[in-house]
Amino acid sequence: MLRLGPLAAAGRLLPAGPRFGPPRPSGGRVSLSRSRPPGPVGDRGLLARQVRAAAGSAGGGRSPVLKTPKGTRDHPPAHAALRDRLLAAVVTCFKRHGAAAIDTPVLELRETLMGKYGEDTKLIYELQDQGGELLALRYDLTVPFARYLAMNKITNIKRYHIAKVYRRDNPAMTRGRYREFYQCDFDIAGQFDPMIPDAECLKIVHEILSDLQLGDFLIKVNDRRILDGMFAVCGVPDSKFRTICSSVDKLDKIPWEEVRSEMVGEKGLSPEAADHIGDYVQLHGGLDLIEQLLQDPKLSQNKLAKEGLGDMKLLFEYLTLFGITGKISFDLSLARGLDYYTGVIFEAVLLQPENDHVEEPVSVGSVAGGGRYDGLVGMFDPKGRKVPCVGVSIGIERIFSILEQRVEASEEKIRTTETQVLVASAQKKLLEERLKLISELWNAGIKAEVLYKKNPKLLNQLQYCEDTGIPLVAIVGEQELKDGVVKLRVVATREEVNVRRESLVEEIRMRTSRP
Repeated sequence: MLRLGPLAAAGRLLPAGPRFGPPRPSGGRVSLSRSRPPGPVGDRGLLARQVRAAAGSAGGGRSPVLKTPKGTRDHPPAHAALRDRLLAAVVTCFKRHGAAAIDTPVLELRETLMGKYGEDTKLIYELQDQGGELLALRYDLTVPFARYLAMNKITNIKRYHIAKVYRRDNPAMTRGRYREFYQCDFDIAGQFDPMIPDAECLKIVHEILSDLQLGDFLIKVNDRRILDGMFAVCGVPDSKFRTICSSVDKLDKIPWEEVRSEMVGEKGLSPEAADHIGDYVQLHGGLDLIEQLLQDPKLSQNKLAKEGLGDMKLLFEYLTLFGITGKISFDLSLARGLDYYTGVIFEAVLLQPENDHVEEPVSVGSVAGGGRYDGLVGMFDPKGRKVPCVGVSIGIERIFSILEQRVEASEEKIRTTETQVLVASAQKKLLEERLKLISELWNAGIKAEVLYKKNPKLLNQLQYCEDTGIPLVAIVGEQELKDGVVKLRVVATREEVNVRRESLVEEIRMRTSRP
C-alpha cells in the first residue's frame, strides 16, 4: 500500500479520457525540420550563440519568452518524487497481476491513428517528416498496442505500458488536464472464457484506488452492446449510433436536458427516440437492474443487448467473488466515446472531496477507464485476424493533481533523493579521507553524498542533512581515524555512536532498513 504520510485531503476529479477539444487550428500539420548535427563539443558555445542570436532577431531584439508550451509543464524535484511514488504503486499492482512491460514509439503513422477515436480524432497532433511520411504523436497507448500485436503476430499477452501521450485538448492544468501527459495502461490480449479478464481489470482498478487512499470512489460499468441494442430499440438509425453515443458520453458533465438538445437539435435525432434513450440512461444499479433489463420487453428481443446483459450478469458474479461489488455500479449512462470499444466499458470516479484546507477543491472527475476492444487488432492485420483484448488506463496525471494540492495544503516536505548517509568531517584538511570513505560506501551500494567543499563547517553539513532529509551522517575526524572508527550520527535524534570502519556498511543498512 502506498503511504503518502499526512496527505489527508482529496479533491473532485475531472473527467478522464479524450472528451474535450478546441476547434482545429488552421495549419494543423507541423513540419519536422531536419537539423544539422551540432558538431564537436568545442562548437557548443558557437551553437548556443547562434540560437540566442536567432531568438533575439525573431523577437525584435528582445530576450526570448521563457515558458513551456500551452498544456505542458515542468516538474521540479518534489513533483517528480511524488510522481515516482505514484507510478511505483501502479507498477507494483500491474506486476502483481503478471503483466510484462512493453514500449512503443511516441510517433505513429498518421493512418494508424486516424479513424479510431470517433469525434476525438480532431485532437490528434499531426506531423510530417522530411522523407514525406505522414506521422502523428500517439494519442493513447491502446491503438499502438493493437498495431504492435498485429505487426508481430502476437495472439496472447498480458502487458503494461507507462508513457506519455499527446492531445490537442483544451488544457485545464490546475485540474489535471494537459496536452502532454502520462498514461498507465494494463491490457490482456487473447482468446479466453468470457468476463474473467474483464473482472481482473476491474479488480486492478479497485486495488490501485484503494492503495492510493484517494477517498471514496465508484467504478461505473456498462457494455457497448447494451448501448447499441438500446439505441436500436429506441429508434436510432444505425448511421447515428456512434455520434449519439458521443452525446450520451457527456452525461457526466452536463445534464440530460442539454444532451437531449444536442441529440435532437444538432444531430437530427427524433424527439421520441431521444426521450426513449432518456428513460434508459438514467438507470443505474447492480445485479437487480441487470435482471430487470433481461426481462425488459424491448431489450430482451434485441440480440446485442441480450448478449451484453448476459455477460454483464456473469461479470457481476465474478466481481462478487472478488469482493468488490460494493464499489461497482452498472450505469447505462456510461458510454466512453472511443470507437474501438466492442463490449464491457468502465470508468472510475472519486465520489466526494475531502479537501478541508483549500477553498476550491481539485476538480478532476474520472481517474481510470477502459473496456473491451475485440476488433481493433483486426483493423491492422492484413488478413483481418482478430485478437480479443480488454484493458484499463489509470489517470495518473489527475491523481497527481489531487496529491500535489494535498501536499501543498499540508505543507509536507517531500524527499527528493534517497540518500542514506552524508559523509562529513569535523576538522579541516580531511577531504581525502571523506572521499576515501564515500568511495567505500558507493562501492558497497550505499546511497551517499559529500559536500563539494574542501573544508566545510560541521554545522553546515548537519544543516544540509536537515534540509534534504538525509537520515544519517558518517563523521570522520582525526581521533576517529586513529581509532579506526567512524562516528555515525542519527540526524533526527542527534544520537551518535562509534562504529568500526569495517562494520559501517552493515550498520548503515541495518539502520536505514527499519520501517
